[in-house]
Amino acid sequence: MQDALNSYLILFIVAGVTAFTRAIPFLLLSGRNKLPNWVYYLSNTLPATIMIILVIYSLRNIDLSHFPFGLPELAAAGLTILLQFWKKNTILSMTMGTIVYMVLIRMLSGLM
Repeated sequence: MQDALNSYLILFIVAGVTAFTRAIPFLLLSGRNKLPNWVYYLSNTLPATIMIILVIYSLRNIDLSHFPFGLPELAAAGLTILLQFWKKNTILSMTMGTIVYMVLIRMLSGLM
């Protein structure tokens, strides 16, 4: 009983902190008619920056010297980029890239 209560208490605290941190910008900037210039700057630069960091993080451990020579990662990343430029649909691009990656690692792991 005590373990369940602790789990619920931790969950409640984490949810509250998460909600509070997401509400901070609205609380701080709600009384203004116009947002500060730095908010516009961040809204334009952060999405691309975060995506670049995620791509680098995802591809950081590719081993090009051993089989499968990074083929699953590079093929999935390439397909994701191509689909994004072609269809301009983020969900489709990420889903297909993930599917191709999962299929390739399963197929190529059987060859090792």
